[in-house]
Amino acid sequence: MFQLSKWKTIPILLTILFGIVFSSPNLVTKDFRTAYFPEMLQPLVKGLDLQGGTHVVLEVDGKKFKVELLKQLVGDLRHSLRNVVKVRYTGLGLKSGGAVGVNIKNAADLEKVLPELRKLTIDNSSSGLSQTMGFGGPGANLYNMDVEGTRITFTFVEAGLNAKIGSAIKAIVKILGDRINSLGTTEPTIQRQGVDRILVQVPGLQNSKRLIKILGKTAKLKFQLACDSQPTGAGQRPPLNCEAWPREENPAQFMWVQTGRNEVVSGEHLVDSQPGFDQRDGQPIVTFRFNTKGGVLFGDLTRKNVGRQFAIVLDGEVMSAPVIQTAILGGSGQISGNFTVPEANDLALVLRSGALPAELVIVEQRSVGPSLGADSVSAGLMASIIGLIAVLAFMLVSYRLFGVFANLALIANLFLLIGVLSALGATLTLPGIAGIVLTMGMAVDSNVLVFERIREESRSGRGPLNSIEIGFQRALATILDANITTFIAAVVLFGLGSGPIKGFAVTLGLGILTTVFTAFTFNRLVVAFWVARKRPKTVPL
Repeated sequence: MFQLSKWKTIPILLTILFGIVFSSPNLVTKDFRTAYFPEMLQPLVKGLDLQGGTHVVLEVDGKKFKVELLKQLVGDLRHSLRNVVKVRYTGLGLKSGGAVGVNIKNAADLEKVLPELRKLTIDNSSSGLSQTMGFGGPGANLYNMDVEGTRITFTFVEAGLNAKIGSAIKAIVKILGDRINSLGTTEPTIQRQGVDRILVQVPGLQNSKRLIKILGKTAKLKFQLACDSQPTGAGQRPPLNCEAWPREENPAQFMWVQTGRNEVVSGEHLVDSQPGFDQRDGQPIVTFRFNTKGGVLFGDLTRKNVGRQFAIVLDGEVMSAPVIQTAILGGSGQISGNFTVPEANDLALVLRSGALPAELVIVEQRSVGPSLGADSVSAGLMASIIGLIAVLAFMLVSYRLFGVFANLALIANLFLLIGVLSALGATLTLPGIAGIVLTMGMAVDSNVLVFERIREESRSGRGPLNSIEIGFQRALATILDANITTFIAAVVLFGLGSGPIKGFAVTLGLGILTTVFTAFTFNRLVVAFWVARKRPKTVPL
């Protein structure tokens, strides 16, 4: 006899109840939800195209990135030649065409120099990514080393450079995530695009200028001693072992600071940074705190240079240049400048999240207004309502009483799909709405397969109960076949697509699962209840 046992009925009803409960926050106002709903019940988060926000595409500045790598190589070569192999050399420095060269004075030293310098051609920092991308080995070969007589030249290996950029982008994505999440935004999208680009989408954020400033700040912090002499006018050249850095409050003015090799403490030693106010004049400042190693180094720097001026340099600009009055041994300090309160908050935020390993440039920037998002929501909602009404009417006209059963299953399917998306904290976009509308059509397909099969069995002379039972059994294989192939397509779209395509694929994939469940189990349950109550003599199709 066509019926379902209690141990099958209860899980089906509980599943539908789950969908109703978790989709209900989408049907009430925010104030009502805050007052009466538990925190775990949250509505779908609207994407950038539905509630407006900021869309930015960033790109690693490849030219500057390569220059920084070559400068690091020069420093490593100097250290190895002076302190490790201890040989005499000349001409160490950057060459045209993106290369580094050095001359070994004594040809007899090459035998002990080359093995040590060859170690510098391998970049172990991106070894994991290198193996994943097929570059092989414990680390990627970042440089070629060419030897002509006593002249040694280092040039980039393209595959190793791509691996290094990939490693930098992986770190940048995490740092940008920390910065954006500190703004209190909801469901930002931060993902890699291609070899050297990053897509950032922040729904609901209309202050794009602030976001650009936070994203674009490299946040490389340096603490360097000021040179004993300082410029008295424009156009003066800095003395030996000094560099000219512009002042943050007036970039036309410069300060001479000692070169990088005399730098003692850098931003990598920071463990915390917070906005605050100066106790003397009440001006906004940024306080910072070092880790143990940084505290010791900073203490030594201030203890040995009491009475001298030192510069706090951020991204190539002198933020402040206090005079060391006494040794600072507590491992903390402050950065003062002409900050506003928001600027101090943002600076503390970027210092706290860490410096970017590469400088970024903006490739694309656009803002989506909330009115445009509201229009998209309205259009998508209208399309869904029209589609739903048309489907419900078609099923009623075509199958009458069984059309009512199919419509109940369709409504349950929508509740279940939206409930699952809400429970997962998914972000709803326009492609996601398209996936929901497509799910409604697919749900109808499944019901049509079941009802047409029942109709065929009834026409062949079977009794009503036998027709219904065999119709559901034999339609299952066709339903699974049709939906599995579509589900495979959704998986491929999710794996190969990005952004909106992934949103569509997620909605479509979940919609297929809820469709199969409601079309076969829930619809079967409703029909079973009707059969148990009415004991029909004919099939009303």
